[in-house]
Amino acid sequence: MFVAVRALTYATLFIAVLLIYLPARLLSRSGLSRPAAIATPQILAMVIGAIGATIALWCIVTFIWIGKGTPAPFDAPRRLVVRGPYRIVRNPMYIGATLALLAAALFYGSLALLLYSAAFILACHLFVIIYEEPTLRRTFGFDYGAYCQKVNRWWPRMGESG
Repeated sequence: MFVAVRALTYATLFIAVLLIYLPARLLSRSGLSRPAAIATPQILAMVIGAIGATIALWCIVTFIWIGKGTPAPFDAPRRLVVRGPYRIVRNPMYIGATLALLAAALFYGSLALLLYSAAFILACHLFVIIYEEPTLRRTFGFDYGAYCQKVNRWWPRMGESG
């Protein structure tokens, strides 16, 4: 139960700062406001945002129940998580968050949010390469190496079952 509370706390802070506060500041500075009408781009954005949120929530629940830890690097899962969304790609939480940001960019028609989304995924990629993967290799050794051989970092393997 305590793991769930920690995970939800960290996830809430991550979402509040990186996915709500900073994008809202960008929108405010660019002078964009909510569209006057909900049209096809906004509906598509809401669908994409819901998919991104679902993926992120699935990741959090998977970290709690299978990994016995949280998404936060300083309170990482105690077990290697290779099930749930992690059986499809190694970094689904970042993908879910990026989808949410891209959805906001589409909803508001904001180039600033699109660029923020690109910067976000670049920062995630660098974090994964520089910190996460080396840490996971040290922590989980052969099991992580075998997992990396089966599951791609960002794109699902097509035509393979696993």
